[in-house]
Amino acid sequence: MTTESPVRTGGLDLAHLNEAQREAVEFGIREHDARALLVIAGAGSGKTNTLVYRVAHLVAHGADPGRVLLLTFSRRAADEMIRRVTRLLVQAGGRGTPVLPWAGTFHGVGARLLRDYAGRIGLAADFTIHDREDSADLMNLVRHDLGLSAKERRFPLKGTCLGIYSAAVNTQAELAAVLQSTYPWCTEWEDELRRLFRAYVGAKQAQQVLDYDDLLLYWAQMAAEPALARELGERFEHILVDEYQDTNRLQAAILLGLAPAGRGLTVVGDDAQAIYSFRGATVRNILDFPSHFSPPPHRVTLDRNYRSTQPILDAANAVIALASERFTKELWTERASAQRPRLVSVRDEADQAHYVVEQVLARREAGLKLKSQAVLFRTGHHSARLEIELTRRNIPFVKFGGLKFLEAAHVKDVLAALRWAQNPRDRVSGFRALQLLDGIGPKTAARILDNVAAAPPGAALLAEQPVPDGAREGWQEFAALVEMVGPRAGTWPAVFEKLGQWYLARMEGLYEDAAIRRGDVEQLMQIAATYPSRERFLTELTLDPPDATSDQSGVPMLDEDYLILSTIHSAKGQEWSAVSLLNAVDGCLPSDLATGSAAEIEEERRLLYVAMTRARDQLDIITPQRFYVTQQSGMGDRHVYGSRTRFITNALLPRFEQLSWPAPAEGPRGTPESRQAAVDLARRMRDMWK
Repeated sequence: MTTESPVRTGGLDLAHLNEAQREAVEFGIREHDARALLVIAGAGSGKTNTLVYRVAHLVAHGADPGRVLLLTFSRRAADEMIRRVTRLLVQAGGRGTPVLPWAGTFHGVGARLLRDYAGRIGLAADFTIHDREDSADLMNLVRHDLGLSAKERRFPLKGTCLGIYSAAVNTQAELAAVLQSTYPWCTEWEDELRRLFRAYVGAKQAQQVLDYDDLLLYWAQMAAEPALARELGERFEHILVDEYQDTNRLQAAILLGLAPAGRGLTVVGDDAQAIYSFRGATVRNILDFPSHFSPPPHRVTLDRNYRSTQPILDAANAVIALASERFTKELWTERASAQRPRLVSVRDEADQAHYVVEQVLARREAGLKLKSQAVLFRTGHHSARLEIELTRRNIPFVKFGGLKFLEAAHVKDVLAALRWAQNPRDRVSGFRALQLLDGIGPKTAARILDNVAAAPPGAALLAEQPVPDGAREGWQEFAALVEMVGPRAGTWPAVFEKLGQWYLARMEGLYEDAAIRRGDVEQLMQIAATYPSRERFLTELTLDPPDATSDQSGVPMLDEDYLILSTIHSAKGQEWSAVSLLNAVDGCLPSDLATGSAAEIEEERRLLYVAMTRARDQLDIITPQRFYVTQQSGMGDRHVYGSRTRFITNALLPRFEQLSWPAPAEGPRGTPESRQAAVDLARRMRDMWK
């Protein structure tokens, strides 16, 4: 807890960084230490600021920005870091505006590298990328072609099949192990699933389309080939990775392939916030990181918290200290407070909802905006009773996890047409795009796609395709548009403007609420104008879409102030002045469905830790004594009586203020005389059975 003195190095002012942050920023520059750097960044410890300063510091000391690879888990995070790095360098007297062309997500950077190396790895340069829904649709086409949809016993649906495939790819586990651990009800279909996945890969290769997982899989395969790995590694002088605890095995393999000795490699993360195993992430990547290098990485721990009060941190530290394996750290802050987090016992979920609403409104009356408050929960349906009460009380709220921009049907229409114009072999995109035209249904669309696939590259004349007479005029217009929008015609983004205008003119016939949906299409056209090429536009929009502008997004634009409801998973990286955590009881946290192994239970503990460390000033952890369980463990819907989450043991209770709500009624029944009468009555009831 030292006081830092002003420091300026390489033109950058590091005065407001604390000692540990400065150590991470400056490591390996003056002393030319070639070891990898591992930064264990506790919750609220200024992780992003430290990473931004390290990138700026490297550039200020001569690193070529074009050889700096900065990997994040969202495009927005990368863009924000680029802006902050640029601002720091300009303030330090840098000339011109530095460019970080290789800052982005793993998937986004992977897509760019695959385009650069497409010819050397068996891909066409004009490959297209499917989002999850398109990938599921292609999986379903293959599933149907193999006759698996006609089985007497119901074969897994397309979404489940894609989930199994994705889990096997990202965890690099055997199919049998994935089925046994995550999809046990599908184990009987192992052989059929293996056949399905082979055919699915074959269909993607024939159509020159990639799914999300391919962007990592192909990159990892490149990093595993010595000559290509060496060439890729030499492209980057420095590799920096944010949120390393959220990486999967493929991503870790990519990094180890590019920097096998660790030179120039910086990873930043927190093992205590590893909560995304359902996406294929593994906490082992960060826990085992030191063992991959000799000499081992230099380790810096950021344990000063700038977010929460000390009592909140004391409770969170105590919870995570019971983890079976971790990097030891004790978060501390200068934000003293006398208010401990509250452990609130309520009778049932109805009382839980009433308590939360009462507290939310009381804080609002005290001057705390609704948007500065959040209610967190382990699973989406846990907030159902609260949502009813908020609606009844006319309290506006937003629940994270609604329909995303690319999931809106009208946006998918436009992008399908663009993808098919770029890559006519993309059957899923073509099937959707063709049916936008009046008079063209599934059979005609399939026949056209078959003809296009059978024609030599570039030889398929769309205008000559057989279509019903009633669709001929519209088809001619569409065929001309596709030729105009294709990869060898027109200037970007002017070609997309033409496509957008064509679609806007058709919306009235496609959707009854076309006026509402127009905003998204117009926004899409504006977004397209900010990208240098159709490839960058399609790739980055698919991998990191913005929110929808219309009410198709599911986000109500009802009030300028609204309460935040969020799952714990969606809340990671966020913070609020006041946080309420629902259903902190065994069966909900940990979830009944996540106690099958020690590793699952440890991740549930980390979920509680993440929830607690979202709070700045006030934290309520609520434990209903009776709650409703929906279709868990094959036992159907039922009421159960809950006990406080196992992660808050009796030994930890002094870290909390304990209370019951509603408070016991005061009056004659609460007097010493009445309490003695209750004791006497209890004794007489027992004595009856002597």
